[in-house]
Amino acid sequence: MSDTKQRIHRPQPVTGYPEWLPEVRLVEQRWLDRIRAVFESYGFCSIETPSVEEIEVLVAKGGDADKEIYALHRLQEDQRDNEPRVALHYDLTVPLARYVAMHYNDLVFPFKRYQIQRAWRGERPQEGRFREFCQCDIDVIDNEKVSLHFDAEIPAIIYEILQRLEVGAVGLHINNRKILEGFYRGIGITDVVSAIRIVDKLDKIGRDGVRRGLVESLGLPGEVADSCLALAEIRTPDGGFVDRVRALGVRSELLDQGLDELRFVFDELSHIPHGVIMADLSIARGFDYYTGTVYEGKLRDFPTYPSICSGGRYDNLVGAYLRKNLPGVGMSIGLTRIFAKLLKEGLIPPGPKCPTEVMVAFLPGHERAAAAAVAASLRQAGIRVEMYHEPKKVDAQMRYAARKGIPYVWFPAPSPGAPHEVKDMSSGQQAAADPATWRPGTSVASERVSG
Repeated sequence: MSDTKQRIHRPQPVTGYPEWLPEVRLVEQRWLDRIRAVFESYGFCSIETPSVEEIEVLVAKGGDADKEIYALHRLQEDQRDNEPRVALHYDLTVPLARYVAMHYNDLVFPFKRYQIQRAWRGERPQEGRFREFCQCDIDVIDNEKVSLHFDAEIPAIIYEILQRLEVGAVGLHINNRKILEGFYRGIGITDVVSAIRIVDKLDKIGRDGVRRGLVESLGLPGEVADSCLALAEIRTPDGGFVDRVRALGVRSELLDQGLDELRFVFDELSHIPHGVIMADLSIARGFDYYTGTVYEGKLRDFPTYPSICSGGRYDNLVGAYLRKNLPGVGMSIGLTRIFAKLLKEGLIPPGPKCPTEVMVAFLPGHERAAAAAVAASLRQAGIRVEMYHEPKKVDAQMRYAARKGIPYVWFPAPSPGAPHEVKDMSSGQQAAADPATWRPGTSVASERVSG
């Protein structure tokens, strides 16, 4: 026999790809259930698209998408002769556009969809930024025109979700790209897209960095760059942004349209608590396809943390794949980003290590079939049940239930006609119980030792 020992590979965490223990994953699943419930309460339907899209589809939206894409090819494939054709999607908006284009004749418009899936981005992992993450998207797409009412309804839905998740104080910052484009054109900027991309980095590179970028990269006069910054520094919790923009002395039809649209959205969101919704004219969103309202959400308790939700209105995204005018508006919740931060800060208490509500004991000398019958009866009543896997002593089975956080342990009747008993693990009380009528939460009042 060979004396060669088997080599052991000791796995290390792969940075940027989070994974949770069962007691944390269970809490995340409950979050997902709440998110789905709110989306569906507003009439949005669920879709799921493949994890991969054609590379040409993914890069069609512009921005810096090509720098973040993970292309796929077989490990043994010769890349010199076979360029990859597909890549992992890095958001859910472009897959939605492709989906609508392909299924246009089978959809009912306005098409209101939500989508909860993982996405992948090839960026440097750091706090709040992952290479694999879960997004929860909600969008409305319609023929020719999407009602502006949806621009207000969607952030209201997102706010309701964040409240139900109890993530703490949040701020939803809203702007309109027409304000930016109209203002920039009004002060003589021709390369509006590049200017928007630079201003969108205000929270990352600061006022001086933005001014330098506008002057040095775009060749703008200093006073023009200062006007851009003056606009970007306008923030109001109400419609006061209109007068402040007007005071800058710039006039254009597109600017007027953007101000009217943003004011309409604020009027429609007047029921949201004061201070949650903020007109923030620095918000631009880096992708080229946004054309109207744009959103970014922040955790107020962690102001330097990246945005937790974002999105906006787009007019031509689906038009890249179909000869029809299908504008849309939507937002995305960065579930992994929120969850990871609150978990790190100790603000998410872990759940139990399993979803089991009742463990049916399997005692020495008892029939396995009897325990299995009790478990089946409880499951039929909608109770989550597991049966202990072998006939060990009571102490061993109780330790197992305690370590997994199982709230109740069921002891089947030891003989025909004898009572079943259930033990409440939190109180330590144990009493007779009928599997046909007992439910979790039933008081266990009398003490009795079993087994």
